[in-house]
Amino acid sequence: MTSDILYDDINLPEKVSDILQHDFWMMRHVNKMMAATVTNPVKFSAFTSIFVSKGEAQADINLITYDIKAPCVINIAHGDIILPRTISPDFEASFVVFSPKLTRDITEPVRDTPLLAKATGKPVVALSPASSVVLEKFYDELQDISTDPSIQLPYETLLYALIAFFLRYSARYYQEQPQDLNNSSHQRISDRFIRLVQAHFRTERFLDYYAARLEITPKHLSRIIRQQTGMRAVEWINRHIILEAQVMLRSSNLTVQQIAEQLNFSTQSSFGKYFKKATGISPKDFRNSFS
Repeated sequence: MTSDILYDDINLPEKVSDILQHDFWMMRHVNKMMAATVTNPVKFSAFTSIFVSKGEAQADINLITYDIKAPCVINIAHGDIILPRTISPDFEASFVVFSPKLTRDITEPVRDTPLLAKATGKPVVALSPASSVVLEKFYDELQDISTDPSIQLPYETLLYALIAFFLRYSARYYQEQPQDLNNSSHQRISDRFIRLVQAHFRTERFLDYYAARLEITPKHLSRIIRQQTGMRAVEWINRHIILEAQVMLRSSNLTVQQIAEQLNFSTQSSFGKYFKKATGISPKDFRNSFS
């Protein structure tokens, strides 16, 4: 699997010879030393599921801080931005990364089920000890499938194993959650707002647009977002733009001018002023700090 469909700050294999190389990638037993190499915002460009089997951590996912405690699963969607904060010495996790094609093929048979909505509604899902054991065994099975050269139809074998597991065990996982998890109307509005910002922040920076899409007043939207995330809605939009800019400055070869254009700033100068006001440093100096 090549790294262009994954994310930038994790060292990925340059070449995987099996047929699944463009659809599936797994890393087992990631410890604190490996995870701690990620010290800046990372934007994920493929769906990733992280099974935390030991330890604790704290991370910002789309600007919301989550306390992560084993055992749990972290589901990271395409476009999500993560910034690790703290990682305990005994931390251990396994990563499974799915290509866009595999993600579509998995979700197609279950797209109309309530389970899918729950699975995509909350990034951190706590597990019971019994469910953790089941998931550990399933990761072993996925590893066996992805590395077994004798399987005649490896993609299909992997795909149907994933679908079967989702249908069999997802209901159990979400039944184990607190009853109010993602049930409030305010939480649903907050989740929709976050997804809308992720999709449209490059062209839409004003709250009126998002309030209209959500069919509520800007004042009501701002109140809900502050209640759910601790930030004003406009501040949330601005910080998302800054996070995206930081990711592009850190991980791309685009010039500052090109980044300003991609983020829909009228000039490089206006982008520079916007970035420096938010971070206290110019885009150029931010990029040079990593060289």
